[in-house]
Amino acid sequence: MDHIDHVLVVDDDREIRELVSTYLTKNGLRVTVAADGRHMRAFLEANSVDLIVLDVMMPGDDGLVLCRELRAGKHKSTPVLMLTARSDETDRIVGLEMGADDYLAKPFAARELLARIKAILRRARMLPPNLQVTEVGQLLTFGAWQLDTSGRHLLDRDGTAIALSGAEYRLLRAFVDHPQRVLNRDQLLNLTQGREAELFDRSIDLLVSRLRQRLGDDAREPAYIKTVRSEGYVLAMPVEISELRR
Repeated sequence: MDHIDHVLVVDDDREIRELVSTYLTKNGLRVTVAADGRHMRAFLEANSVDLIVLDVMMPGDDGLVLCRELRAGKHKSTPVLMLTARSDETDRIVGLEMGADDYLAKPFAARELLARIKAILRRARMLPPNLQVTEVGQLLTFGAWQLDTSGRHLLDRDGTAIALSGAEYRLLRAFVDHPQRVLNRDQLLNLTQGREAELFDRSIDLLVSRLRQRLGDDAREPAYIKTVRSEGYVLAMPVEISELRR
């Protein structure tokens, strides 16, 4: 039986929940709705989904808090598309920094929401071969950090695991697979999102900023991911590869 993608829609507006649910269901998706963070948590305790559509402006814990919570828990790799009534770029940047995979401002066309959902799901499943997790996990060491390709997380010098969102992992994997080589934005989009890549504003720049924060890199004088003016970005550290032993 073919897999039917399951989408969880979290929005305090009942009309939006019903409209989105009806439209996505008619277009072949399985949909569950939740009115707030409490209902979202209760559902995810016993269920998994393929993608979460998460409203930013909600009573109680807002979407930014919930997105950060998702990225720190067992659903850290589940793609998140955030909705907001605000059009301020700052809000979009904060949402992406919290770990969202994409961002759509209200009011929106249902067709565009569906297109964004399909694009995110496609990117999550169609990694280029060089970014796929191999049967034998590897530790990719660069500077004081290691990337665990089996657990898909960072390890600091003390061995403490730091969770990465799916987008963060794919971008960091692109860098460690091509160390000390300048990669422009188009190349990074292709390596992380495949041929179906779509450039949403400053998505790569925002992801680089998030990775620098994970690595403790000073954005003004980064030691790991450096900016090459008018060209792109480069992982300045050499990378050592070793087999992961558990």
